[in-house]
Amino acid sequence: QLQLVESGGGLVQFGGSLRLSCAASGFTWDYYAIGWFRQAPGKEREGVSCISSGGGTTNYAKSVEGRFTISRDNTRNTVYLQMNSLKPEDTAVYYCAAGNLLGCQITMATVYGYWGQGTQVTVSS
Repeated sequence: QLQLVESGGGLVQFGGSLRLSCAASGFTWDYYAIGWFRQAPGKEREGVSCISSGGGTTNYAKSVEGRFTISRDNTRNTVYLQMNSLKPEDTAVYYCAAGNLLGCQITMATVYGYWGQGTQVTVSS
């Protein structure tokens, strides 16, 4: 059974840090790019970051570039999103998604076929 499980969300103060994890099971993890997306209340889902299957390609939304870092450990079937210098506007439910694609991209969520249930990130001011 294909499954993605996010963890690591929570409540943090402005300027704080969190590390999100996305753990996968039930499929050949090494062939899949992983994307992180987020959705705040009343807003559309937006792409945050992604990493290619081998880890050689990463992309970031301009709003998080320089503050967030994505990485993957294929031995643990896990992708991490290190989030530093968090701002209230980063508050959202964060989802990880897996897609069988070359490289990675965060402009089209539909290329990712498998999604986790999401983890809430709340940044207080």
